[in-house]
Amino acid sequence: MRYLKAICWGVALSVAPLWLAVQAANGVSPAASASAPDAVHAVNLQAVTVSGVQPGPGMWKISKGDHVLWVLGTLSPLPKNMQWQAHEVQQILAQAQQVLDEPTVSMHADIGFFGKLALLPSLIGVRNNPDGKKLQDLMSAAEYARWLALKAKYIGHDNGVEKQRPIFAAITLYLAAIEQVGLADKVIDPVIKLALKQQRLKPTPVAFVIEVDNPRALVKDFKHEPMEDMDCFSKTLDHLESDIGLMRERANAWSMGDLDWLRELPMSAQMDACKVAVTESGIARKLGVVDLGQKIETTWLAAASKALDTNQVTFALLPIGHLLGSDNYPAKLKARGYRVELPDGLTEAVGDPMGVAPVSSATVSVRR
Repeated sequence: MRYLKAICWGVALSVAPLWLAVQAANGVSPAASASAPDAVHAVNLQAVTVSGVQPGPGMWKISKGDHVLWVLGTLSPLPKNMQWQAHEVQQILAQAQQVLDEPTVSMHADIGFFGKLALLPSLIGVRNNPDGKKLQDLMSAAEYARWLALKAKYIGHDNGVEKQRPIFAAITLYLAAIEQVGLADKVIDPVIKLALKQQRLKPTPVAFVIEVDNPRALVKDFKHEPMEDMDCFSKTLDHLESDIGLMRERANAWSMGDLDWLRELPMSAQMDACKVAVTESGIARKLGVVDLGQKIETTWLAAASKALDTNQVTFALLPIGHLLGSDNYPAKLKARGYRVELPDGLTEAVGDPMGVAPVSSATVSVRR
């Protein structure tokens, strides 16, 4: 139910792909090395945000007999002035019988159209702190001074953000910061949507659904309950500017199809703190949501297996954090007997469970 996504669950969970350039623990794999970037990449990738025509990454090829699932690893944010050369993807979509959308978490309440309309007024102010408190009331003077300095640099004058819960204020700050360094969300979406429209394809949702029995009570409870989100806020202030540099590097690596480098880039722990603020909240406990990452994984693997059984050719979008590292989704499919071939730009790492050679872009009759 789309109106309920305005509640913290929907909003905060949808921010995961922005924060770590992933969705629901997405972005670069949590198993990525924390070693410092080598000097060449640090100079070439961190100094500027790439622009112009870029190839983007290759695709994973997962097969069962003559049935093939092509998986594109998505990333956000990406360079906003980058033009993605999506020839391979467009060719696959011309052959595909089904397209699997990125995995999501959604809420459902059986209240009908008028019930949704009646619920809308109660969503006003849902992002704000309970009891009319402002950010200054929730933290030390030193912490608030740090916030004001970064707010002035990236957001400017905005009194409205002072009323927001710390997690939403952190999100506002983050989005403003990535905009300043030439990054943006949903850069590849228009390209995918146009290609789908040309092929008259509609993506199949891949969603773990949370049933909500009483959405009005849920909204009421959320608006009056505090969240343990100060750790998320503090870590955002601690790591914002260094993380922005890393996000720019990840965005550049994706744009140029350098998956080896993307896999090596270190991660920040700030998103873990922000996810905990959501998943350990009182609202989450009331909904009975536990092991959310595992539920998303199970949902996607089931959809991928069904698609491989049914279709000659399937195309899927999957946050790239689920494709890199030792605990990746393709490895789970390989363990079930599927054949997995790595894309161009990604070599087999030491200890990598894939154990296969990279698949050439010539497999889809397109060379970059």
